[in-house]
Amino acid sequence: MQEILDKIIAYTDAAHHEQMRRYTPERYIVHPVRVMNTCRAYTADLTVLAAAILHDVLEDTPVTPVELLQFLNTVMTPAEAERTLALVVELTDVYVRDKYPGMSRRERKAKEQDRMSATSADAQTIKYADIMDNCAEIVNHDAHFAPMFLQECRQLLNRMNHGNQDLFHRAMAVVERGLAMVDDQGPQ
Repeated sequence: MQEILDKIIAYTDAAHHEQMRRYTPERYIVHPVRVMNTCRAYTADLTVLAAAILHDVLEDTPVTPVELLQFLNTVMTPAEAERTLALVVELTDVYVRDKYPGMSRRERKAKEQDRMSATSADAQTIKYADIMDNCAEIVNHDAHFAPMFLQECRQLLNRMNHGNQDLFHRAMAVVERGLAMVDDQGPQ
């Protein structure tokens, strides 16, 4: 399984090309690998781990679902490839500013909460790990944006509670700790 995951990591790194993390001088690939490693503590399901690595590819790169499926079919069984793609599609934001320029951020986030509340337990589990990883960076590096982001994460988690319950509670704790930290720092 590790050989397959290593190929998926290499594909994801190439897809994100020269993208860097917003707040740290790291290549983007560190984030999906951390998300996958968090999920790995709760599951050995190859499709979940692969989707955790790929969770931002459709949203943040030019890769299309057809191209992603073609790649996945070279490293997994067709059923695994289809399941992985389905999870990545579930995790890809639909209500983004480019597609919905007339909607406010609050309206887009509310629509995403509705959409994500209906996603599979496995997609929600991956999203918990994604939230945990993003919260840590934002709290430590963007005190101005952190309160809004953390509130959005709390609202999303309150609507999205069908994934792995241990990881759900960890994600909620990370958000609550982050909110307490930014509250302690006061207005910036």
